[in-house]
Amino acid sequence: MAQSHQQQLLAINQIIEGLSTSECRILFYLCCGLDLDYDITVLKKTLESRVVCDENGNMYLEQLMLPLKRFDLLRKVLKTSREQVERDVQNRHLLPEYRVLMVNISDDMTKEDLSSFKFLFGSSLPRERIEKAKNFLDFTIELEKQDLVSAESVDLVEQCLRNINRVDLAKKVVKYKTSVATTEQHSYASCLSSASNVCHSVTQSRQRQSPHVENRTAPVYMQQTCRIPADGYKFNTNPRGVCVIIDCVGNDGVMLEQTFMALNFHVSLHKWLSVHDTVAVLRGISKHRANHNADGFVCCIISRGTRNGLLCTDPHGPGLELDKVRCAFNADACPMLAGKPKLFFIQTYGITEPHGRMQHQDGGLETDGYDRMHTHTDRNIPRDADVFWSHCSTDERQLQQGHHRSVYLKALSDALHKGQQRKTKLVDIHVEVNGVLFEHNRWNPGGVYDIDLRHTLIKDLYL
Repeated sequence: MAQSHQQQLLAINQIIEGLSTSECRILFYLCCGLDLDYDITVLKKTLESRVVCDENGNMYLEQLMLPLKRFDLLRKVLKTSREQVERDVQNRHLLPEYRVLMVNISDDMTKEDLSSFKFLFGSSLPRERIEKAKNFLDFTIELEKQDLVSAESVDLVEQCLRNINRVDLAKKVVKYKTSVATTEQHSYASCLSSASNVCHSVTQSRQRQSPHVENRTAPVYMQQTCRIPADGYKFNTNPRGVCVIIDCVGNDGVMLEQTFMALNFHVSLHKWLSVHDTVAVLRGISKHRANHNADGFVCCIISRGTRNGLLCTDPHGPGLELDKVRCAFNADACPMLAGKPKLFFIQTYGITEPHGRMQHQDGGLETDGYDRMHTHTDRNIPRDADVFWSHCSTDERQLQQGHHRSVYLKALSDALHKGQQRKTKLVDIHVEVNGVLFEHNRWNPGGVYDIDLRHTLIKDLYL
């Protein structure tokens, strides 16, 4: 027996030495580890604990090589073949099916798919974690840490795969869910059969608790964002609400005006505003009593600026913080819009001159709110809930081109028109916009558009 243990330890060392760093990370994940910065010693000890002194240890080690596709190690180190291990898997599956599924999906995803995934999860995970993710498996690990995805809850993964048009991979998730449901029902049926010999009433009680996948509560779809609920936002008043457009560049304001008028919004277009005038307009809109009966609110701004602020038509700072724009319409500053979707579409042109160093101007934008004595606010509604924030930035030099049009705003306008005809959710509409920008950036490296989507919608929204 001691010799067998020594052989297993030797095999573990040879396998780890034969794997690349990325393959070791996958191996660690398959062994139920979630630490991205694991130590090689920890990996060895994890394998040893699962292989040594276990009657199925050798088979477990062999099955680990299948999702890694290291069939050479099966032959050289473990002295078996891929065909034999695959037959063993059919009879006895020792690895967590969920983790094998995630590894297989990650292996089948392209760079374009990964880019789309990064867009979808832009509001669910911190930006640094998204940028750090090199593959789908990295995303899976972060989502598991956030308790958004687990072996018992993979609806989010399936939905996102469908959103990026990887229906083939979504079907793998469906197959996994079916397999899990079948296993649960079989296990539960066995339990009921045993219980029936004890007490008939207990059997009836357990039958009422029989688990069915279709009755489970849908998991969160993007943390703080979509939840895949059964209902959506009420969005059918006439007009639907106010849409304010502030065009400090002069190119795309009219196009947006026509787009949101077609979507049945009361549109207020303002051109060539300074920061001071922009603050005045936003404060006026936030107090407007039209918000009382509206189902939602839209704000579009086109301006020179930085990643976090606007210059409008001012030649230099101080500027207006983008965060102040959003806060001007939260539940505290604008109770009339509490519980209603608030949509922001921002196109900024990044400044390159030193004068762009802005000391952001507050202007009392979010603090001088509407008189609340005439407005009832649900205290259970988070102050920053129901916000859809889409901010696209590109270089200021784009404006030097004759007849410049924003690729982002054009894609947004087109997608909104199509989405209205097809009754498409706003989040899915933005996936289409992201696809257009991805293709544009691919062929125009000198004029890249960088989009940042963050939202706290708790229901589906159809425009």
